[in-house]
Amino acid sequence: MAEAQNYTFSFQEIAEALIKKQKIHQGLWGIYVEFGLSAGNLGKEPGTKDVVPAAIVPIVKIGIQKFKEENNLTVNASKVNPGKPKKGK
Repeated sequence: MAEAQNYTFSFQEIAEALIKKQKIHQGLWGIYVEFGLSAGNLGKEPGTKDVVPAAIVPIVKIGIQKFKEENNLTVNASKVNPGKPKKGK
């Protein structure tokens, strides 16, 4: 059997992992992606001298942010990473 070369995750699975990593126990949290923008002239076709202006949009940061309403990017931290119950005195 071949060894896996990559694994994919849903936005909610990524949000859940980051919620647990940050030890967040409350609120709706979802994926946050920050893009950059730069430009350059790129070769139109290999082997030719033709170039065309192009936009380059790199992903600069990936994280989570708090949301006010639930959607397909969000996870409820209290459900996926509940805090430990407090011991009574």
